[in-house]
Amino acid sequence: MANHARTIELAVSDRIELERLQRSSSAPAGLSRRARAVLLMAGEVSGVEVARLTGYTPIQISRIRRRYAEQGLAGLMDRPRSGRPPQLTEAKRARIVALTLKAPPKGLTHWSTRELGERVGVSHATVHRIWQAHALQPHRVETFKFTSDPRAEAKIHDVVGLYLNPPTNAVVLSLDEKTQIQALERTQPLLPLRSNLPARQTHDYRRHGLTSLYAALEVASGKVLGECSERHTGADFLRFLKSLHRRYRGCELHVILDNSSTHSTPEVRDWLEKHPNVCFHFTPTGASWLNMVEAWFGILTRKSVRRGSFASVKELVRHIGHYIEHWNEHPTPFVWTKTPAQIIRKAVRRGR
Repeated sequence: MANHARTIELAVSDRIELERLQRSSSAPAGLSRRARAVLLMAGEVSGVEVARLTGYTPIQISRIRRRYAEQGLAGLMDRPRSGRPPQLTEAKRARIVALTLKAPPKGLTHWSTRELGERVGVSHATVHRIWQAHALQPHRVETFKFTSDPRAEAKIHDVVGLYLNPPTNAVVLSLDEKTQIQALERTQPLLPLRSNLPARQTHDYRRHGLTSLYAALEVASGKVLGECSERHTGADFLRFLKSLHRRYRGCELHVILDNSSTHSTPEVRDWLEKHPNVCFHFTPTGASWLNMVEAWFGILTRKSVRRGSFASVKELVRHIGHYIEHWNEHPTPFVWTKTPAQIIRKAVRRGR
């Protein structure tokens, strides 16, 4: 019997598009498969062989050949399926949005797509699409905190003013202490990083004690001065403060710090009276995040402490000291961008 299969001749533009569809990870799988079949046909591969290579039957290959010959690339697109497509009414769409914004059933803290879909009688994929269309993300939660300090606005202007417009010929230091840093030793050695495998460590550990880190961030340069202490008392704070004063001997010092009780002991106040070149600037109560060194503490935790394993407090202290030295080799100053007015609008609780 004569072979009446139609010859497939590809235009350059069609070949480029078919090759793109064949490689694409975002194109529908059926369309990629049909594109591959057409490319094989154009390579003069027999219909039976094309069927074997693509998983189609010879009859399906014949149909694809005919559709492409008659309609070109358009003939390879998915055709509408028979039957009535499912309809999502505006009322049901509005109900899904309204339920999302209300409290979920007792015992739940937020809706999931499957729980809400079961409640309304639609698929979880439908709920997901509606949430995307309305920018709803029930799985996420963000925290916020107001300060109730009666002098909050004045303190914000004072501290942020030092960040944005520091005094000429003066040193601005952001000072705080990170307390109760634990010396944790993993019970098994760390399994190192491998291709396709992250580094791994055991969940269990041994505790070997605590240390507190006093740190002062030089706002202009980003350099950090740090000192670990066994305790967290006013005397320890004053000792660190005196070391800063010696370090910047003869300079006017503006020190930003929070409202910890150790920062205002009688001994500290007496020392400040005898050293008028040192001025304290307190962040508002409940707004210690305004202290720039807090950002550096976050970096220290993430890059140096959290994944470490320390057999003793001394080992932990040495490790922190090495990280401070490493940081100061190429210090990165933080750039404050928010104005006092912007902070006050979000962080200061107004009268009810």
